[in-house]
Amino acid sequence: MSHPAIQVEKISKSFSINRFQGNQYKTLREELLSIPRQIFGRKKASDNKECLMALKDISFEVERGEVLGIIGRNGAGKSTLLKVLSRIIEPTSGRATIYGRVGSLLEVGTGFHRELTGRENIFLNGTILGMRKAEVAAKFDEILAFSGVEQFVDTPVKHYSSGMYMRLAFAVAAHLEPEILVVDEVLAVGDAEFQKRCLGKMGEVAKSGRTVLFVSHNMNGVEQLCTRALLLKKGVMAKHSSDVRSVIKEHLFGSSDQEPTTEWVNSSGEFQNPWFQPTRFVLTDEHGNKAGVPLSSNAEVWIQLEGEVRQLDPALTVGYALYSEEGHLLYWSYQTDLAEDQWPKIEIGRNVLRSQIPKRLLNDGTFRLELICSLHCRQWLLEPGVTAPSVFFSIQGGLSDSPLWMLRRPGILAPNLRWEKT
Repeated sequence: MSHPAIQVEKISKSFSINRFQGNQYKTLREELLSIPRQIFGRKKASDNKECLMALKDISFEVERGEVLGIIGRNGAGKSTLLKVLSRIIEPTSGRATIYGRVGSLLEVGTGFHRELTGRENIFLNGTILGMRKAEVAAKFDEILAFSGVEQFVDTPVKHYSSGMYMRLAFAVAAHLEPEILVVDEVLAVGDAEFQKRCLGKMGEVAKSGRTVLFVSHNMNGVEQLCTRALLLKKGVMAKHSSDVRSVIKEHLFGSSDQEPTTEWVNSSGEFQNPWFQPTRFVLTDEHGNKAGVPLSSNAEVWIQLEGEVRQLDPALTVGYALYSEEGHLLYWSYQTDLAEDQWPKIEIGRNVLRSQIPKRLLNDGTFRLELICSLHCRQWLLEPGVTAPSVFFSIQGGLSDSPLWMLRRPGILAPNLRWEKT
């Protein structure tokens, strides 16, 4: 009797988190005085604990040879689900049945011993997967060539950079032929060429009849690779379908019955940092009034970013990313786009920055804007596709004065360009 590669039945996972009031660190005297209170029930240690539900009644099946993309915002429960399926943590309730040998790459260096060399870790991982030494040796050269760490293979991996760690870890997980490959955010580390090779290798794994679970914030990679997608929202399975694009669309834009919103306000005080604390992200007209939807392609539309700066840093870059309805990135724009003498001056205190979307650039359709912010080449403060807040808008009409092109034309963009005869 045939059965799927993975069966997940009503899995839930909760975590206990400590809730501290006042100073969480106590002196020895305070600890000794608290013992009688706990013994006689005046205060229990559990009184300071809260229960966090990371997963709630998740059920699905994955057939052999399928590539399942698991998507969702940070904190949705994606990594927790993979850890449950990889037997790293136990579910609070429910069960997952896995038919086959699992190779997991859940974070940088998963399954590696830091004191062992790259060579020793390759053989160690093969042994954990139940492979004989001769089987691992037959794949050894291929693993090294893919990872690009040949020069350091006999160096303890504790001396590897994060990129080297990830390249070798992925090469090991993908080449040692597990029947089920579980990969979490492999495309977040490494250069564009390595990411392209990772996608290609996972495609090869899937075509060979093995099963892949793939968590990523890279929606283009999910759409290119996956045959099915699952969307998690706050630990709940919001959508599961073989129509991968529809799942991605709901993740990026919400369900079809939700109204587009052209304004985001940081009412909960998220994204605390001294360099740029975002307070508002909004589409406006030329007068600074909040824009209504749909927008006309020939109307003046401005992106307005507001935030508090407590500490100046010359590397601060603030801007937005524009995406199509399918999740394709159209462009990024920062306040540092032009020559340095034309950059708006950012000062301590409240800052309001504005930039115009060029008229008659976008076609009819729905678009998403993300507020992105970083210390250039150092760290993300608001990372696109991961933590960046979004607003949405639609374009309808105003495309052209030409009698031939007043309606939607093919493509994402519909620029009005000048033509001349020479």
